[in-house]
Amino acid sequence: MDIKKAKTIVLEAGKKLIREGLVARTWGNISYRVDEDSFVITPKGRKYEHLTLDDIVWVRISDLSYDGSIKPSSEKGLHAEAYKLSPDVNAVIHTHQTNASIVAAARRTVLIHDDEMKKILGPSVKVGPYALPSTKKLARGTAKALEGGRKATLLANHGVVCIGENMEDAFKAAITLEKVCREFIEQEFLKQSKGVEAFDVHVMHQTYLNNLSRR
Repeated sequence: MDIKKAKTIVLEAGKKLIREGLVARTWGNISYRVDEDSFVITPKGRKYEHLTLDDIVWVRISDLSYDGSIKPSSEKGLHAEAYKLSPDVNAVIHTHQTNASIVAAARRTVLIHDDEMKKILGPSVKVGPYALPSTKKLARGTAKALEGGRKATLLANHGVVCIGENMEDAFKAAITLEKVCREFIEQEFLKQSKGVEAFDVHVMHQTYLNNLSRR
């Protein structure tokens, strides 16, 4: 792919992340494959709404080297490992979206039961082992959790990573993951909630009726 076109895709994706409420300030990073040897990625520490094409950095997959004075995201290694998974991976999104990050902090694997969601995310969303940000351990653990045709993984205490054949595919995974994790949180909360005993319900009902008769 032409580098300028790839940069444009990343630039537009950054703005879309903001509109969808999946990122805030400079958190998260986005990349797009240029060819089998390289990708372009958002820069380190810059707000998405202020980015230009010149801010998007071209990075080599093999050694993470890059051209120019602008530093790429510190998570460039994580993106490189994702691209090594398959030549079909052409887009990578790393976010700290709310619901998925909560489940990631709880370090809970999410099973996907809905057939349509399985098509988007795979059979489950695993949690990669905890590792410090920007480390080889984090990058390799993330890639491992994405194996088996999965399009998303939770990073223990560190947000999520979604991949796709194109940027639209990766976005669909991110949005679907947020919905799945919201439902997961609600189900877990409801499962642990305590019901009211039948006798107490009867007493409350009688109290209500007595109050009505006194009016």
